[in-house]
Amino acid sequence: MSNTLLLAQDFPPPDRAAWLALVAKTLKGASLETLDQRTPDGLVLPALCDAATRSEARLNRPVRTGEAGETRAWDIRALVQAATPDAARSDAAEALEGGAASLLLRLGNAFESGQIAKALEDVVLEIAPVALDAPGAGRTAARGLDAAAKVSPGARLAFHLDPLSAFAAGGAWSGDIEAEIAACADLAARLGETYPRASLVLASGQVVHEAGATPGQEIAFAAAAAVTYVRALAKAGLDLSEAWSRTVFGLALDAEPFAGIAKLRAARIVFDRLVGACGVAAPVRIEARASRRMLTRAEPWTNLVRLTAAGFAGAVGGADAVVLEPHDAALGASDPQGPRLARNVQLVLMEEGQLGRVADPAGGSYALEAHTEGLARAAWCEFQSIEAQGGLAKALLSGEIAGRVAAARDALAAALGQGRRRILNVTDFPPAEPPPPRASAPARSIVDPSPGGAPARCPPLTPIALEDLALEARS
Repeated sequence: MSNTLLLAQDFPPPDRAAWLALVAKTLKGASLETLDQRTPDGLVLPALCDAATRSEARLNRPVRTGEAGETRAWDIRALVQAATPDAARSDAAEALEGGAASLLLRLGNAFESGQIAKALEDVVLEIAPVALDAPGAGRTAARGLDAAAKVSPGARLAFHLDPLSAFAAGGAWSGDIEAEIAACADLAARLGETYPRASLVLASGQVVHEAGATPGQEIAFAAAAAVTYVRALAKAGLDLSEAWSRTVFGLALDAEPFAGIAKLRAARIVFDRLVGACGVAAPVRIEARASRRMLTRAEPWTNLVRLTAAGFAGAVGGADAVVLEPHDAALGASDPQGPRLARNVQLVLMEEGQLGRVADPAGGSYALEAHTEGLARAAWCEFQSIEAQGGLAKALLSGEIAGRVAAARDALAAALGQGRRRILNVTDFPPAEPPPPRASAPARSIVDPSPGGAPARCPPLTPIALEDLALEARS
């Protein structure tokens, strides 16, 4: 006897002609194409998708890579960004006791790498993985985490070495950036021997996302960073399979959940293709972080909805780990409720919403499949353009990346100014009083020593805020 449950058996089959007749009546003579949507990457998403519009969409592709013994669908990763070791120690304990599975340790001012061990004193690293976020100081921070975990060789650490993101954001490096990449790879190879379950590098596209890039540009940047790091790891002695297995891909998620789902699924297609092109088999792991550019100062409580949308996209799109910012992050030091609510958003999505019960909920949706495939192609074209310039480092040095991101940022500003993109409490229903000033990024107290060679410079990818772009367009 079949166990198949046919949910649609009591309903008549859909009739395209009847649907189009209703649409024509509603549009009152306007073309059906007026309902189509155009994405920032130039993709046209038709109002009605079916098998004909799906083209080469692949149904039910695998999305998430889990380790044996894991009981959760994805890793709820809590952000710990306290300025002192004692405060970080307290925040880490609270996050883990409150339901987080791992920590992302963001090193800020007044926090030295040698104090990482003190901050993680109460964390059992074999049970609760720790990832690093230390732009500009990846090697120094990695050594600090190594010192903290020296008696835990089985820990699933994430060293997240990523000098390209730091270089792109700051626009300068004290020495040759390619020498810095090589130095990071050499350190990663040594750490990889000590910690066989650890990931070593982070190939992230968030730096271009925060500067205004399109989803396709973000995926391409991450892919090009991955290729750069894998080449360096191979030169440092790792075989290609291990180099890819030790690489984590990083993407940002904003308040548009279906676009976020398509981005994660498209990214996995691109990353799978890169791994396959090397003739090896390796798991693809994606860490998704909430977009900082979407967070508003006006009515910061509305950011909880935006963060929920981002968390939903991460869960449904197949991120392996999801990090949500506090809802009031744009105002600077967060209220103690901020980290708790950011964590609980994910817990509700996982434990009550049960979003992890289905491997790929978006599989089979003609609209999402078409969006996924189109975005994967757009990202691959962007990636090929970067590689044609000699790789990501050279594309940054030449200014090509900055120029393309600037064009995307201008298009985003135009969409906000023309009302094609809207922000609650900013473009719609703005408060009577102007929002408080935006908090500046905290100073970094640790910086890696120069790797040698002439200082490198590129046009910096300065982060934006959608709220500020919209306010500028209104003024």
